[in-house]
Amino acid sequence: MSKDAATAATATSTRIATPQAEGTDTEPAALGLGVSLMPADARAKTEGTFPYAADLWAEGLLWAAVLRSPHPHARIVSIDTSGAARMPGVRAVVTHADVPGEGAYGRKVVDRPVFASDVVRHHGEPIAAVAADHPDTARLAAAAIAVEYEVLDPVTDPEKAFAAEPLHPDGNLIRHIPLRYGDPEATGDVVVEGLYRIGRQDPAPIGAEAGLAVPRPDGGVEIYTASTDPHTDRDLAAACFGLEPDRVKVVVTGVPGATGDREDPGFQLPLGLLALRTGCPVKLTATREESFLGHAHRHPTLLRYRHHADTEGRLVKVEAQILLDAGAYADSSSESLAAAVAFACGPYVVPHAFIEGWAVRTNNPPSGHVRGEGAMQVCAAYEGQMDKLAVKLGMDPAELRMRNALATGDILPTGQTVTCPAPVAELLQAVRDFPLPTLPKDTPEADWLLPGGPEGAGEPGAVRRGVGYALGMVHMLGAEGADEVSTATVRVHGGVATVICAAVETGQGFSTLARQVVHETLGVEEVHVAPVDTDQPPAGPATHGRHTWVSAGAVERAAKMVRTQLLQPLAHKFGMSTELLQINDGKITSYDGVLSTTVTEAMDGKELWATAQCRPHPTEPLDESGQGDAFVGLAFCAIRAVVDVDIELGSVRVVEMAVAQDVGRILNPSQLAARIEAGVTQGIGAALTENLRTTRGLVRHPDLTGYSLPTALDAPDIRIVKLLEERDVVAPFGAKPASAVPVVTSPAAVAAAVRAATGRPINRLPIRPQSAVVTPNS
Repeated sequence: MSKDAATAATATSTRIATPQAEGTDTEPAALGLGVSLMPADARAKTEGTFPYAADLWAEGLLWAAVLRSPHPHARIVSIDTSGAARMPGVRAVVTHADVPGEGAYGRKVVDRPVFASDVVRHHGEPIAAVAADHPDTARLAAAAIAVEYEVLDPVTDPEKAFAAEPLHPDGNLIRHIPLRYGDPEATGDVVVEGLYRIGRQDPAPIGAEAGLAVPRPDGGVEIYTASTDPHTDRDLAAACFGLEPDRVKVVVTGVPGATGDREDPGFQLPLGLLALRTGCPVKLTATREESFLGHAHRHPTLLRYRHHADTEGRLVKVEAQILLDAGAYADSSSESLAAAVAFACGPYVVPHAFIEGWAVRTNNPPSGHVRGEGAMQVCAAYEGQMDKLAVKLGMDPAELRMRNALATGDILPTGQTVTCPAPVAELLQAVRDFPLPTLPKDTPEADWLLPGGPEGAGEPGAVRRGVGYALGMVHMLGAEGADEVSTATVRVHGGVATVICAAVETGQGFSTLARQVVHETLGVEEVHVAPVDTDQPPAGPATHGRHTWVSAGAVERAAKMVRTQLLQPLAHKFGMSTELLQINDGKITSYDGVLSTTVTEAMDGKELWATAQCRPHPTEPLDESGQGDAFVGLAFCAIRAVVDVDIELGSVRVVEMAVAQDVGRILNPSQLAARIEAGVTQGIGAALTENLRTTRGLVRHPDLTGYSLPTALDAPDIRIVKLLEERDVVAPFGAKPASAVPVVTSPAAVAAAVRAATGRPINRLPIRPQSAVVTPNS
């Protein structure tokens, strides 16, 4: 089960308050867009028969294990693999010396070694890998590798990283963005300041990483794994293996949850090396501890803010300093920082903005892409500032936000004009007007509704209710000049359509959407989506709603080309253009009723196919002043949180989350609701429970016992009160990303509600119990 599915399943009391989104004029077609089509793999996943990488098997299979560093920072004096190599059943041991090609990799900056050689830079960094005929033998052999370390003082404070000894040859600073917009001398009548800290959230996939590598007769290798960007993973692997890319094939297996963590190819590289070394298939299944130590996490962030406003509550200037802890390697920190700086003022009109942003390396666990990266951290901070302004002005927090809401035609602090629909005020009004939940009744059963439940030792008289608001925004697709392109092929034969596209189904629903597109365009009922591998043309990573836009857009273009091939002979026969023919419910009819036939009859045994690409309009990098048209489009969300807080114990219960979201167009109602529910629940985890804590760089609890995910008992009523359909005309379907923006917005909304209940500043996420305790002096 994916994390999306799992977190959505916890929201057992979710209600969609409006049965139909605004802007819907007609009833959707039976099988096309706008229908809640069930995913094709839903039954297999529910019954436990869906094949994930952990389920794969091959003849002559060997098992792999990886030796990882117990230190966050150390110099490697020596590595002795002889003891492990002599163990019965061990077939190969590999270290950095056995990497035949590039010894390091990276998507933007090549700085991460396959195996540490001279120095260890984070707790859990791979040192060596073993292949053996039994998993226990592999683990014992890995433990038998003798490594002599010279332990070094770790750099764990990102503020001290600027002056610390360089952890890499190019230093500790990955990127600095100084955004300058407006008049630096501008001031407001009212000024508020704040310091905010955001913790390290882990993607925490329900299924840990696993993979299988199989050597090929041509000296190449095939890797079966839950990749979300197989072509990039193939190219990185080929460079490390010293092979041409066409001799490495990545086959995507079922992805058991992906909110960013599946993008690190470091898990796949030892597999391929061992398969090439032994000439045998090699399988690796990570333990939960290895999963926590190996993949990337959300960037811990330190934010300093100063907001200026006039006496009417209108924003004048925003000043901010944003520091992202990238951990040991660069990964996607540059992109995360760009989002953080660009959205540092939030979906508000700000005439003057001066933002300084830095991303630095430390010896903390690696940070990377997690839903809403950059945008989530700044949302918590700028919304905290809006609450402070409201208090200082004696103004209703929602009214203050309404007065400053961004709209289409306004200009971002990056200088980019908002050309897409931006109904921010309308979304806020929707959650503001939605009726508040009733208070718990005075019955024994109501004890379960108190923070902490009946065993929480709290008293009903110590519980205060708070209501908080937050507005969030995210960008769609890649940014700053990223070449966003995807290729798809649609083939129809014998009444069956097949879609070939390397867009990975990660739980976001691409496979279902592709079927719906073909249903609507061609009227073919039976549609199959082919498994993904790197023999297909690239489709890019599964991030920022890319596959809903570029990959489904490519599917639509290919399907329309097939439609033209299908209709042209009929149109020629009856002396009319193809535009005068329509396909509905598997039937082809003309505008005048002269022609009426089925798609199957029109096919007449033919095989039709077409390949197409989709590429959105280009963007540009931010310049030296943080200016530029860096984003293809934006999506927005408003959330009202209602919480109950035990002010003596500091325990928090989220009662209700009312959500209004800018979705562009509803393509699959049930799938959209599940994505929003999952995003809200993930955001609640970031607000209250999820924090991968470290002590001097050592991960303190790399397991699901110490790392607390939200459960069914933590999930509130999630009321989707409005899904606003204002189609983005440049998007293939007019749709916008669904799950990232509620992840961004919900932590800030929960913090605002706790602030309202306690009067405490709440400037740290997750919210610690001591932060919510109200004492006579607080």
